Amino acid sequence: MRRSTDRLLALAMLIVGIACFAKLYPVLGGRPLATARLEIFGVAGVLSVLAGLLFLAGLLPAAAGHDPAAPLFGRDAEIAPAGHPRFRRAALALPLLALLVIVADQFGPWRTEEPAREVAITPVEPEASAKPTLPEASTKPAAPAPAQEMAAKPVPPAEPVAAPVQPTEQTALAPATPPQTVAPPPPAPPAQPTAPEGHRDAVVWLAVSPDGHEIMSASTDRMIKLWDIDGKRLIRDLGEHNDMARSALFMPDGKTALTAGDDGEIVLRQLSDATVLHVFSSGANGGVRQLKISQDGKLAVSGHDTGSVVVWDLKKGTVAHVLPGHDWSVSSVAISPDGTRALTGSIDGELKLWDIVSGKQLRSWHGHDHGAYGAVFLADGHHAVTGSGDYTIKLWDLDSFKEVRRFEGHSGTVYALALSSDGKRLGSVSLDGTARIWNMDTGAEIAEFDPGTGPIYSVAFAADGTLLTGGIDRTIRDWPAAGGDGRVLFAGAPE
Repeated sequence: MRRSTDRLLALAMLIVGIACFAKLYPVLGGRPLATARLEIFGVAGVLSVLAGLLFLAGLLPAAAGHDPAAPLFGRDAEIAPAGHPRFRRAALALPLLALLVIVADQFGPWRTEEPAREVAITPVEPEASAKPTLPEASTKPAAPAPAQEMAAKPVPPAEPVAAPVQPTEQTALAPATPPQTVAPPPPAPPAQPTAPEGHRDAVVWLAVSPDGHEIMSASTDRMIKLWDIDGKRLIRDLGEHNDMARSALFMPDGKTALTAGDDGEIVLRQLSDATVLHVFSSGANGGVRQLKISQDGKLAVSGHDTGSVVVWDLKKGTVAHVLPGHDWSVSSVAISPDGTRALTGSIDGELKLWDIVSGKQLRSWHGHDHGAYGAVFLADGHHAVTGSGDYTIKLWDLDSFKEVRRFEGHSGTVYALALSSDGKRLGSVSLDGTARIWNMDTGAEIAEFDPGTGPIYSVAFAADGTLLTGGIDRTIRDWPAAGGDGRVLFAGAPE
């Protein structure tokens, strides 16, 4: 009980001491106090805090008594040492006196208000003229969703209002502000044609039918569409995935198609009326990022966002192998011409070669510094080409697993590749917004196409050798094989 009382007294003394120190605060702010007041509050604060600390430490106990921590009886019973009544009374008196001094200083009749100090305010003359603010140059983002750019208009300068100043002998005339000419913003790009039957979002896949008369497209709007190249019209919508459509491939029979998307479904569709014939579900392997079919139409290989590679037996409608080889999402798949091997790439740049008949991995190597996209086998089955997020295209010898040739020129991720029917030309599209045609024998660039509409995601060669592309602008374009201006083959839907 006594100990608790001493702690309360200590707290009160510490509060009084802090109050004394608070009276010294004006000194810190540059406002002087009288020397006597400064000494009184300083000494009172120090003594009050010191007394509070002594009470808190139990160094000023009351009269002798039993130590609560000691046994009541026996050899170990102890008597607390006698207190120091004089020191205790003096310590109690000091904070009381300090408190009286604070009250007297605060409310005493001798207290006078300090005169308010006047602050001189110097008026600031407005500038004679202000420079106009030029519009900042806008940059075009390479976003996965289409965006319209708005032309920036220059903001006219605010005219300051100032009283006229008459020049005198002591006042020098300010030099006249030279006239300024502000260039208008660049003209907005011409509006792209639209068609109500077109895709409503980016075209991410293109495939040409075996007879060369039709195109199949897949889009982030989840739709699969079939187009007539000769008649330049939409034949029909083949169907819709539950999530982004990624791939759409013609089967060798020319009558059916296999499509896949982020919903994890691979759907066999009839081209004549879009009837769904079979659905292959990837289950826990996740969304289908890439899909390829063997030339004989017996097997399909899908790459998934979980890193899994699945081999499908299309004739039996079953799963042949699940190959959990990649640590990251699969971004490219290619099947050899003989249908026995597959090349896959992932977004970390790793490449893997598989025996898809036995389900065994043959080789794994780090082919690119960033994601590997658009893998394509050459006709000999011993070479393949891959594009990448490191902006390069590489030709690989799959017997030695060494880089044979490099195609350089893109300034953004090379997202898709296509090989011409004769194997002599390579088509590439990139997030830098360009499409290019390369000489496979030399690696030289044959042609570059830039529609100026943003990233391009899909590419294919038409039967006549022209290059077909699709991108973020929702359109499908074709480009002359030797270079030159392209045209909109199938326009996107209005926004």
